[in-house]
Amino acid sequence: MAEVEETLERIKTHKGVEAVIIVNSDGIPIRPSKGMDDETTHKYAANISQLAAKARSVIRELDPQNDLSFLRIRSKKHEIMVAPDKDFLLIVVQDPTVSS
Repeated sequence: MAEVEETLERIKTHKGVEAVIIVNSDGIPIRPSKGMDDETTHKYAANISQLAAKARSVIRELDPQNDLSFLRIRSKKHEIMVAPDKDFLLIVVQDPTVSS
């Protein structure tokens, strides 16, 4: 478990990272991000998990032997990166305007 904590802390130190959220398969945050209020965390968790499920479904429909491995969404204000797993999603929200 310490390895997971270290990895999460390392991700949080990257420039522009605003939130790191771990969501279970039901779309409920099991590890909310510090610095993001509960309402916003739950909105990201619910909506991004639905989007990731739909993206996974599209990938599998196109090729039943393929699967979603990573999803990246960029808007004017944020870049949202999603790493899906069998039991959870790792969601990272960052500000793309912060220079590295």
